[in-house]
Amino acid sequence: MISTFFDHELKSFWRSKNTGKSIAVKVVMGILIFILFLYVLALGLFMDKLVGAMFPKEDLTVAFCGIVLVYFLFDLLMRLQLQELPTLKVQPYLHLPVKRNSVVGYLALTALLSFFNLWPIVIFGPFILKIILPVSGAVTTLVFIVSIIGYSIFNNYLALYIKRKANLNGWIFLIAGAVLTLATCGDYVWHLYSLKAISYLFFGNLITKPYLVILPVVLAVAMYYVNFYYLKGNLYLEELSSKKESAKSSTEIPLLSRFGHVGDLVANEVKLILRNKRPRSALIMGLFFMFYGLLFYTNPKLGESFKIFVGMFMTGIFIINYGQFMFSWQASHFDGILVSKVKFSDFLKAKYLLFTIVSTVAFILTTPYAYFGWRTVLIHFVMYLWNLGINTTIVLYFANRNYKRIDLSKGASFNWEGVGASQLLLSFPLILFPYVIYLPFKYMGYTNVGLAVLAIIGVAFIITRDFWIKKLEADFYTKRYKIAEGFRNK
Repeated sequence: MISTFFDHELKSFWRSKNTGKSIAVKVVMGILIFILFLYVLALGLFMDKLVGAMFPKEDLTVAFCGIVLVYFLFDLLMRLQLQELPTLKVQPYLHLPVKRNSVVGYLALTALLSFFNLWPIVIFGPFILKIILPVSGAVTTLVFIVSIIGYSIFNNYLALYIKRKANLNGWIFLIAGAVLTLATCGDYVWHLYSLKAISYLFFGNLITKPYLVILPVVLAVAMYYVNFYYLKGNLYLEELSSKKESAKSSTEIPLLSRFGHVGDLVANEVKLILRNKRPRSALIMGLFFMFYGLLFYTNPKLGESFKIFVGMFMTGIFIINYGQFMFSWQASHFDGILVSKVKFSDFLKAKYLLFTIVSTVAFILTTPYAYFGWRTVLIHFVMYLWNLGINTTIVLYFANRNYKRIDLSKGASFNWEGVGASQLLLSFPLILFPYVIYLPFKYMGYTNVGLAVLAIIGVAFIITRDFWIKKLEADFYTKRYKIAEGFRNK
């Protein structure tokens, strides 16, 4: 049955309208991965030299045993960010006499076809064969290789399980990232314990106690079955929804209910963001970028001009990151929007309202930067007004020129769906316009006047928002059929 699923996926790929584009992307990605593989292979071949240079006073085997666990912590973090979930369009099989175990087994087994599972063997394999085999023998070499494969498979399924759980609750991803960060800081920042010593506790004893290889094997098998039964229990859409019946609908958010029909549209947008991987990742990344100021504000050599950029970026990251793909998020049902009774002016007002709410929350989250001075918060507030007035209008203007659809179910890592020339052109006005206004005043010595002008322009655009909505609506009606045609190309 697994071969049948694989055959169906191949046919689906070759019969797709975008097969040519998909092949081109895969060729480019294949070349990049091959180059990366050569670098990783070189790292593996010279691992003994690198370990000897990093730990000149330690035995090579002892030093090696101390870094393996550190690698797997880093490996897990990279998997959470970059590894894609294996997918299969299961809906066509649900009404057929296909065993549920076959469908779930296919998804679980294809998860092993990841380059992340190859890297540990390529990196550590040469070292084990060159250093451990001559000294400790074939049995120890074998248990080392099996242990590394076991931990790699454990990381593989743990990362997939976390990402699948995060599809239902975005906080799980943040909690997992926080745990990994705290585990790293506990050693390298706070020095509460030594990851190197913990790593040697297992891999060092593996030399004299080969039976310890059972631990990574058991962990790998256990994590496989955790994934297997989780997928099996959530294979049908109604089972996923039945577990959340008690949850309050986003349409019942009191803040949104005050805005009538526009509030309902925003509530639907909130559902779209929370229920789909790629838009949700845009929201989650926005939360991570709230720490962006620490990269700049802790460096006294950087002047106030950088605060303009950082303030705009932190209070408007969602507008930039999510808004640049308007209206591609609605590509799958865009034709329905065109023929519905929804006024496009209300549709635009909903976008403005969504951006206003999220940007306001982002500004509130940046107020602790008052630690670097209240003027920093003032600049954030000025750029918050600029984002609400100028950047939202610019983003929605370029949205009328984006004809590329987005598959909401796909992740953001190495995903260029929806990316086109409009995204490249969008970055220039977003970054340059504030400086075009601010820098002349700065060079004349009137930085406060420059900030005031930025704030006044932002407020002026907010006050005249209805005028700009009418302009955007008129512009949209001249391009709606071209946008719809572009969204139909899968």
